Amino acid sequence: MTQSRRRFLKKVSGSAAALSVGTGLLNQVYGSPEAEIRWLESQKPISPNDTVRLGLIGAGIIGHYDLDCALRVPGTEVVAVADLYDPRLERAKEKWGAGIQTTRDYREILARTDVDAVLICVPDHWHDKISIDALAAGKHVYCEKPMVHHIDEGQAVIAAAKKSGKVFQVGSQRASASAILEAKRRYEAGDIGELTYVEACVDRSDALGAWQYTMPFHVDPKQLAWDKFLGDAPKRPFEATRFFRWRNYKEYGTGVAGDLFVHLLTGVHTITGAIGPQKIFALGDLNYWKDGRDAYDLVTGLMDYPKTERNPSFQFFTRVNLADGAGGLNQTRLIGTEGIINIGWNDFTLRRFKRPTAPMYSTGYDALF
Repeated sequence: MTQSRRRFLKKVSGSAAALSVGTGLLNQVYGSPEAEIRWLESQKPISPNDTVRLGLIGAGIIGHYDLDCALRVPGTEVVAVADLYDPRLERAKEKWGAGIQTTRDYREILARTDVDAVLICVPDHWHDKISIDALAAGKHVYCEKPMVHHIDEGQAVIAAAKKSGKVFQVGSQRASASAILEAKRRYEAGDIGELTYVEACVDRSDALGAWQYTMPFHVDPKQLAWDKFLGDAPKRPFEATRFFRWRNYKEYGTGVAGDLFVHLLTGVHTITGAIGPQKIFALGDLNYWKDGRDAYDLVTGLMDYPKTERNPSFQFFTRVNLADGAGGLNQTRLIGTEGIINIGWNDFTLRRFKRPTAPMYSTGYDALF
């Protein structure tokens, strides 16, 4: 793999973050997203022999975002798109060129010798199967989070990546978000002292935030490969809602945990260098969005992290509420002995303080001895 191709894999992940986090902190610390894009587009032309040819597997919402971002990197082109819904394939040709290959069968893309890398942007229950197939076909892989649908599927994907010798990257834009990277720098500099506690939440109040995505008014079953979509999930009669709003169903998605907790966890792990908790306590419930879904709309978690060389032991509380009355709260707070780091989606603040080191004496109610 040439250095240009390695640069592509680094730049595409970094650019995805730049495009996702907005302009607040980026302007102050890392430059604006627009500046990042101009820098990418100003790079010298790439030799046709070193062009990274991409295949997109899954042309839904995130598939468009990921591929558009990848194509901003000099020396990339898309040659094929796979999806199970025919109108998406028609839209792919309109958007990315009439000359690209479109297919319902992702294996046709993997069989092409001119495809260097694939972006896997499909429902969670297909992640492990397509990732393993792509690695076995000699393709570099960018797979959307979460890596797998069930935890016991993970080792097979890891083994396939090691055996292939190819790059396998699980996408989570939070790991390269500017606010997270600045928080990491401040944390490692000791600006908040010793970490004691972390709390993070994502609260939403609207239908879109609760994955009630816009659907076509009419879906012709002949235009959608329903049985292929089901894959290893239980067989069911055709139901368009399950295809377009698959995140709401445990048979295809990982719900709040795999879709939103993953952002909170990734951010904290990136900042602290922590690997994972040793104890987890969690509660979930379906309180408001009783629309046929079985994925919870409220989940809370409390995790106990052990002491490591990089950080002391700490507790981490998380919450995602898709039916919050106010909505819009998205924050991560790292609380230390000398300060607090507070991170929103696009912003970052640091507050420093000195805690008392000696007993406090007063003339108040506690002095009545």
